[in-house]
Amino acid sequence: MSELRKEVRLRTFLKGRIVFNNGNASMDCLVRDLSATGARLTLSQTAVLPDAFDLLIPAKDKLYKATLRWRRSDSVGVAFQNDRMETPAAPAAVETSAAVLLQRIHELETENATLRRLLAEAEAAMMDKIA
Repeated sequence: MSELRKEVRLRTFLKGRIVFNNGNASMDCLVRDLSATGARLTLSQTAVLPDAFDLLIPAKDKLYKATLRWRRSDSVGVAFQNDRMETPAAPAAVETSAAVLLQRIHELETENATLRRLLAEAEAAMMDKIA
């Protein structure tokens, strides 16, 4: 199989997540070999995989469009559908108004002051016990 590869795969031990069925189904895997064009995955579950799925590797913050190429006992080989790696879409930014942010800052400052007062009281009580 290695003679058919265009690139050398690097040995890895990365947690991966196979996502399919429009994001409604997923399973964990280990990424054991990785190159720019494909990977070898180890599965802990015996499950039927579709011919194409997304492979998410959180440690690298990468999402690959993968195509199943081969399967042996607990391992599968995948080829990435394009050579470029994609970054998972970031969650939509939450817009907050300046008034909401100022209110939150005020709440945090009040909480901080309360915690400082409680800490000072606790330190004073400890000093009284020591003396």
